[in-house]
Amino acid sequence: MSTHWRTFKIAAWLGWEMDSNWTEPWLFVVYSIVKPVAGAFILVLMYFVFWFLQGQDQAAFDYMYVGNAFFIFVASTLFGTFQVIQSDREWYQTIRYVYISPISYYTYILGRAASKVVVATFAVLVTLAFGTLFLGVHLDFALSEVPMFLASLALGIAVLLAIGICLGGISFLTAKHVHGLAEGIPGIFYVFCAVLYPLSVLPGWAQTIGRGIPLTYWFDITRRILSPTTGIDTTLEGYTDMGILGLLLVSTLVFFGLSVVIFRTGEYFARKAGKIDMTTSY
Repeated sequence: MSTHWRTFKIAAWLGWEMDSNWTEPWLFVVYSIVKPVAGAFILVLMYFVFWFLQGQDQAAFDYMYVGNAFFIFVASTLFGTFQVIQSDREWYQTIRYVYISPISYYTYILGRAASKVVVATFAVLVTLAFGTLFLGVHLDFALSEVPMFLASLALGIAVLLAIGICLGGISFLTAKHVHGLAEGIPGIFYVFCAVLYPLSVLPGWAQTIGRGIPLTYWFDITRRILSPTTGIDTTLEGYTDMGILGLLLVSTLVFFGLSVVIFRTGEYFARKAGKIDMTTSY
């Protein structure tokens, strides 16, 4: 256990150094603030288009804004886990040295992704604060909801890490050209997981897909906690908060089990084919 914790800490430190060493600390902080604010302005522009077509709807804007804010976790976490193998193998060509060291490479990837989660957390806080102070987003966060919120947040991030590890296991056997997979998968979640709009606006087959993705329930319970007065039909009203939390817990366990299987399978076939440290030369 101590070896895993030490591996996680060092990998997290390494990930942070790699993410932030391109500039001075103060400029990195400025960048970390400006980036989510710029994303919020893009969302405002999208809302103005909806407003022009359908009229002003503050509840719809709150719904869209909160979902988009927490989607930052999705993009950052999936990219942070998926790109570890790709970057170590293709860019830095250090994977052979890390892989043969007496550590768990699975834990190492989780540690490397931790810095992405930290930066994403800061970006989400900045986005929510900016929306509340300057865009009129209504948040109603009661202190009694803090345990539920923290539990759902932890489970949501855990599911994302597990999905990212699944993609990482696949990347053992793929060339560097599949780097866009870490962007394409979040795009699917963006469409089917009720990020900008409720499931009720999707056709039946798309709603079925959305209900099969655990992130849909994470976004829903997050909105229930932070913005419970939107009054929008999400098609998930039949689930209680504890029911959704239970679904997230089961999903986390299932996806972590699946991630171990896919990761070990990809690792096995990559070792067998001699592809662990094989770079893409075209």
